[in-house]
Amino acid sequence: MNHWRAPLNLLLLLAISTLLATFTGCGPSGGGDTISIGEFASLTGKEAAFGQSSHKGTLLAIEDINAAGGVLGKKINFIYEDNRSTPGESATIVKKLITRDNVVAVLGEVASGRSLEAAPICQANKIPMISPSSTNPKVTETGDFIFRVCFIDPFQGTVMAKFAKAKVNARKVAVLSDVSAPYSLGLAQYFKEQFTADGGAIVSEQKFSSGDKDFKAQLTAIKGTSPEAIFVPCYYTEAGLIVRQARQLSITVPLLGGDGWEAPELIQIGGEALEGCFYSTHYSPEDAAPAVQDFVKKFKAKNGGEIPDAMAALGYDSAMVLAEAIKKAGTTDGPKVRDAIAATKDYMGVTGKTTLDANRNATKPAVILAIKDGKFKYVETITP
Repeated sequence: MNHWRAPLNLLLLLAISTLLATFTGCGPSGGGDTISIGEFASLTGKEAAFGQSSHKGTLLAIEDINAAGGVLGKKINFIYEDNRSTPGESATIVKKLITRDNVVAVLGEVASGRSLEAAPICQANKIPMISPSSTNPKVTETGDFIFRVCFIDPFQGTVMAKFAKAKVNARKVAVLSDVSAPYSLGLAQYFKEQFTADGGAIVSEQKFSSGDKDFKAQLTAIKGTSPEAIFVPCYYTEAGLIVRQARQLSITVPLLGGDGWEAPELIQIGGEALEGCFYSTHYSPEDAAPAVQDFVKKFKAKNGGEIPDAMAALGYDSAMVLAEAIKKAGTTDGPKVRDAIAATKDYMGVTGKTTLDANRNATKPAVILAIKDGKFKYVETITP
């Protein structure tokens, strides 16, 4: 009896795993009739607003691609996992996507810190990775298989420094940054360099750590230096709290941020205190371009009327750029797909015209949004 039990159990296990793969969409590449693409995203946890938004945009792109016949005559098998906004999780997920799920490319992440965890694994395995919206320069410096479809912090920091001087008329600015986020530290550095190069003065530099909830000590120190604006390059949770506490301390000057502010939750947390503040981002749903309005219409129809933010638009563009590259490569071979992504030039996406430079970063415009009457309002587009 024991002689027969082992093979029968093995056959049963194989049958169950095949059925599970069929129903969950999380098995290997589907016997050659599909192309598996992976995504790691912060679908829960502290930065879930970013991850959910980016994921919804990516999901819409995959559906559009498959509805149009897929890629190379095959449908995309989209495999995604939640890193719970937790350090260390992204590396574990990406290892699984590559070794267990046999993905041919990886999409993710929004946060630069989590992209920096995954990038070395993709690079070592020669699997192309495209981040939709990680702006820290170090992400693509990991290696030649790592790309992004967003601008980088040196450009974003420069844009906000010039905006602070030209449009806010600030000559003295304070900076409040998150020491635990590579994104925040990088953006603060580039802002300071440009602002001082243009003749402005940084009158106070204060720090906090991600997860902090009380910023009154730092804001009191800033208030004592009488700045004309405060640059707060961090994510939306802390940004909303910082603006509220600044107003409680009778700090009335505009607070400025980067694309880390981009989430409806910013207004839920900050409320009326955000009135008259500004931040830089990647696109505006108010843009009248047909590609933008078509995307907004489809996204709203699929997501209960929700208006897509920049993270959703970049998620969509990241999947589309990858699909175009696989088509051009005519294969899913990693190095050949890598070469095709690197050759991306003038790709007209939702977030504008994307050209990847020699360092695999996107050259494209930035958009400035104001917060007015509890809504994000388009101010201007600034080209590189």
